This record gives sequence, structure tokens and C-alpha cells, in this order.
Amino acid sequence: MYLYLVGLLLLYYVYRWFRELPRVPDKGNKYVYITGCDSGFGNLLARHLDSKGFRVIASCFSEKGEEDLRKSCSPNLTTTHLDVRSQDSVAKVAAMIKDKVGERGLWAVVNNAGVSLPSGPCDWLTIDDYKSMLDVNLNGVIAVTLSVLPLIKKARGRVVNVASVFGRISVTGGPYTISKYGVEAFNDSLRLNMAPFGVKVLCIEPGFFKTNVTDSAILTKNVKYLWEKMPQEVRDDYGTEFLEKSLAVLKEKVEKISDGDLMKVVGCMEHAVSAVRPRHRYSPGWDAKLFWLPLSYMPTCVSDYIMTSQAIPIAKK
Repeated sequence: MYLYLVGLLLLYYVYRWFRELPRVPDKGNKYVYITGCDSGFGNLLARHLDSKGFRVIASCFSEKGEEDLRKSCSPNLTTTHLDVRSQDSVAKVAAMIKDKVGERGLWAVVNNAGVSLPSGPCDWLTIDDYKSMLDVNLNGVIAVTLSVLPLIKKARGRVVNVASVFGRISVTGGPYTISKYGVEAFNDSLRLNMAPFGVKVLCIEPGFFKTNVTDSAILTKNVKYLWEKMPQEVRDDYGTEFLEKSLAVLKEKVEKISDGDLMKVVGCMEHAVSAVRPRHRYSPGWDAKLFWLPLSYMPTCVSDYIMTSQAIPIAKK
């Protein structure tokens, strides 16, 4: 009986592998707009799709990001400045893309731009901390998508939204998981809305990877900054040992569980853009597949117990 089930499972994965192999033709006439290309996943994806023959429009926040991409990619790649928080900036880039793609439309937009700081327990933060991240991670995704959606509908193309496995389960405080839950909701509603137009809407949900999001030096600086600026009564609630143990966890655990192979994520992004039959969701990273996603399906009492049992204890009063 067990061998029969294993055989069926194996057949399913072989079938899925063959089904997902075909790629779209005429890549040289397909434009792909990527946000957040200064570094990390966006930067690697821009280079990768350029090498595959797509016409990449790579948006960066910094001039250095643009310059580095121009030096390392083909003349077919176009760079542009973009601040997803600014309506004028989003509209300006959308107008440029409209002129460039013409009647063929835009094949894909990859909403990759995002930030992860400030992050910490909810009562360490202010409403402005929440607003600043939501403006980039959620409102920016929506603004960029809506700005080019008519062009994507014209091409019967696709929208690729980079969320996180923490858009499926919230195991930390602060605005990051809230923003990613919002991206998941926007992704699902847009997928249903765009289906009649032949537009595919896909979601990438990475686990822990070695990027700025998991850089222990950056995270340590963030925790220390939040600790110093919070009211004394909040610091007293947690106790001084909480800070020391938090920093130790960032250095020892986060670095260990973060995967250094960023191409696992970029490969999923490329498949979402170029496959004839892409998946609705991609969850790159073994931690996402084997721990975080299964944990998200468990009863709340079970997932809460697992997470609280590993939590750093607060000061005893």
C-alpha cells in the first residue's frame, strides 16, 4: 500500500516536471519590468533574464545600482530610477515603459522591491514604523502593478509578486509579516480578477536566504537602535538580558538557517516569467517547504506552542 502511494507521488512529480518544461517563445520581443534591482534577488534576476534574451527593464533606487547593471548586462537591458513610495516616480516609469513596449504590451512585472526594517516586537515600534514599511512592501507593490496593468492585459502577460513564507505564518512582531500577508491577499484577488483577461498572477514565497534581510550585522544594528529609542518602561518589561539573548539569536541561528544559494529563488522567478505553464505559488528554500509552510497549516494552539517554547524569555517580576 505504501509503495503504491509512493509510486503515485513519484509519477505526479515526473508529470509535473515535464509539464512545466516548455518556455514561452520570442523572448527577444518580451519586456519584463523588475523592481528592486539594486541588489539581492532583483539584481540577479535582471542579469539572468537578460542572459536568457528577455528585454529587461530594471528599476533601481540608487544610481550605483543602475550603473552596476549597465556594466554587467547587454545593451538590451534598460535601467531606470524608481521610488515605489512616490506616485510621481511610479507614473514616470510606467509612461516610459508604455512608450518602449508599444502595441505589444508588457510581458511581465516582477514586484521584488521591499524592505525588512525596522523589525522587532510590536510594542518596540511606532505607527510610523509600520507606515514606512507598508508604503514600500505593500502599497508599492499595488501602485507599481496598477500603473502597468493595462500593458500586461494587452500582452496577456503576467504579474509576479515576491511575498515571503512569512506571508503565510506570522512568527515575529512588526510590520514585515503584515506587509507580506497583504501582498498574498493582493496576489490572490488580482489572480482571480485577471483570469478572464488571460493574465497569470504568480507568487514567490521564499524562506530564509542570505540577503540584506537576514544580514546579522544589519539586524543587530536595527535591534540596538530600537532598544535605545524605546521608553524605559518597555525596556524594563523585557529586561536587559532580553537584548543580549536577542542579539545572540540573530548571530547564531539566523545565519545558520539562511541558504546562500540565491539562485533557488531566482530560478523560481525566472520560471514564473518564462514558463508556458507557471505555478501559482513557489516556495523556494527547504525551511519554507519542510517547516514554515507545514507549521502554517497546524492548529493555532500547536504553532503557538512551538514558537513560544523557543521564544526568548522576558524579565521575571
